[in-house]
Amino acid sequence: MVDIFIRISLAIVIGGIIGYERQYTNSPAGFRTHILVALGACIISLIQVKMVNDTLVMISSNEALANVYKIDMGRLGAQVVSGIGFLGAGTIIHTKGSIKGLTTAASIWVVGCLGLAIGLGYYEISFVGTVASFVVLSLFKFIEEKLKWSKNEHKIYIGYLNKEQVMEAIQKYCITKDITVLNLEFYMDSDKENREACLITMRKSKATDINDIILKCGLISGITSIYEVKE
Repeated sequence: MVDIFIRISLAIVIGGIIGYERQYTNSPAGFRTHILVALGACIISLIQVKMVNDTLVMISSNEALANVYKIDMGRLGAQVVSGIGFLGAGTIIHTKGSIKGLTTAASIWVVGCLGLAIGLGYYEISFVGTVASFVVLSLFKFIEEKLKWSKNEHKIYIGYLNKEQVMEAIQKYCITKDITVLNLEFYMDSDKENREACLITMRKSKATDINDIILKCGLISGITSIYEVKE
């Protein structure tokens, strides 16, 4: 009973540590969600361990049962990992071509794996995994924001009336300004009466100002609206 209490308590602590970081950044899934995921995964692991121990006790008392009972330590854990994937999908938000919540979805999946490790008694793995996860979520985010290339990448929303004419003009402008188009997504904007629109992910040079790009592209005939999409 003491060992069970320790493992469940540790799962709550680890889930809370990562969940707090997500809550602090206003993510879709925060403190309590991560705790519950870690706790649930830990409970499943404890059930798996209990089932294995009970099976071994029965086999030791009657060796004939060895041909009847089969032990699979990974079956329940595998179902948890798959199930958490669906839970993480609920944190992903798609709006105006931009996708948010992928990091939170990944953190939920990692917390579930840590919960499984705790429930199975792999304390060293869970401890190192928790530290590594927290470092990635907090420190690496700061590093990512400081990287020079990230500052030069922008997403531009463009609403238009004549697709061929607008795309040709934008292509010519990008060539003259040494702008690299990394991704181009077309869709119908439901917020603008299903008007045709696109989301351009571009990388500009340091010397080029993003506001100047928006201003110049806004003068292109056929463009009805243009602005930068902030993530």
